[in-house]
Amino acid sequence: MRIILIVFISLLFTACKKDSPKPPSAAVLVFPLQNSLCTTGVSITPTTSRVEFMWQTADNTNTYELRVSNLITDITQTVSTQSTSAEITIEKGAPHSWLVITRNTEVQETASSATWQFFNAGSQITYAPFPAQIIAPLSGASVVRDINGEIILEWSGADVDEDIVGYEIFLDIDSPPQVLAASPASSVSSIKINTSANTVYYWKVITKDAVGNSSDSGIYSFRAL
Repeated sequence: MRIILIVFISLLFTACKKDSPKPPSAAVLVFPLQNSLCTTGVSITPTTSRVEFMWQTADNTNTYELRVSNLITDITQTVSTQSTSAEITIEKGAPHSWLVITRNTEVQETASSATWQFFNAGSQITYAPFPAQIIAPLSGASVVRDINGEIILEWSGADVDEDIVGYEIFLDIDSPPQVLAASPASSVSSIKINTSANTVYYWKVITKDAVGNSSDSGIYSFRAL
């Protein structure tokens, strides 16, 4: 009788036990494509168009939060939806970045997709390069110098016209950095820089194209150890 009671209680416990809620998965972006020229927007005004953003369904997700940022003005628009697409009116002829945050009402954790960049088509014939994306050191990082007292600066550049001709790397102990540390060609995406120990540095990357357009990565900082 005791064995039967134990088995009954075990079955009852198993039946009542619920699976722990799972955090949402990161969404996979679909459109606009990374480093592309978006020409599908519906013109709203002479300076703006409505663009549809699309992504794949993410597991364990109730809502999606679309964030679209104008890379020139730093203005971000946000839309919350239960669908896998949303429309936002954005500026023509300007570079933008976008990402999707996934949420689940049963957990506090969220997940972020990759961040993609694109140019929203405008009336111009040529487009400035996208602002270079800083890979390392990330802003606020502490970096151990190598045996020669050097550290590696790494970035990535992109241009819808594919006519980047080179970069200007500015590095300084003051912000904004004024010292031109290097002028690598378009095929180069990292350089070694001599630094002093226990010193905070500020750096940025200017990307230049064949017709004189340029873009600024913004200022990043790191401490050399």
